[in-house]
Amino acid sequence: MNKVLETKNLSMNFGGIKAMDSMDLELNEKEIVALIGPNGAGKTTFFNCITGLYQASKGDILATPPGQKPLNLKRLKPDKIAKIGLARTFQNICLFKEMTVLENVMVGRHCRAKNIFLTPFIKRAASKREEHDTIEFSKNLLKIFGLTDFADHPAENLPYAFQRRLEIARALATEPFLLLLDEPAAGMNPQETQDLEQLILQIRKKNKVSILLIEHDMKLVMRISERIFVMNQGKQIAQGTPAEIQNNKAVIQAYLGKE
Repeated sequence: MNKVLETKNLSMNFGGIKAMDSMDLELNEKEIVALIGPNGAGKTTFFNCITGLYQASKGDILATPPGQKPLNLKRLKPDKIAKIGLARTFQNICLFKEMTVLENVMVGRHCRAKNIFLTPFIKRAASKREEHDTIEFSKNLLKIFGLTDFADHPAENLPYAFQRRLEIARALATEPFLLLLDEPAAGMNPQETQDLEQLILQIRKKNKVSILLIEHDMKLVMRISERIFVMNQGKQIAQGTPAEIQNNKAVIQAYLGKE
């Protein structure tokens, strides 16, 4: 299978504190992989390094867009990484709350636009056509995510689970080949989590994207992941299939403690 992401010896230091130490992870094309571990294990730090919010202290981040050679994302800024084809959501929902639901998704098209954001005052034919295409593309995403009826509502008025959906829709508006989800099921009830599970599987199939997710809901992780990587105290302690991880003594000890 073709690799779409590979990290080699990826490390992150904050002063004298080593938040992440020598992370090696690979993700294949159209694969769903989970990154799990106790709170403070370094999972979100890993995401932040991959997406350019942090500059890793050491190591390489190799991303391979479809039909291209591997690109090293280290030292690239978040907007460049998004344009390459990586998109993410956040542990704490980050929406433009006073903008409408439709406008939030349209913002995600920014990295794919050629004219609409470059000529705001001169509405040339190309700019108008691009604006129309952006609106239609965004409306189609809202339909897929069950958000059409809320298109003109401020994002802050959405129910919590729908805000989570909107953040994923905005990420998909960038047309990524790799989608990173940071605790997408956090705060959801069992029915909302089940709906999210079906949505993630649908996204993988329909949009042909690879998905890397951080998640504490182990039932969700075990049901949808092909492989799982486990972190504890900044280090990778295990990787394998869901069945292998469930029976891994190091993983059990990291979550439950040593007797």
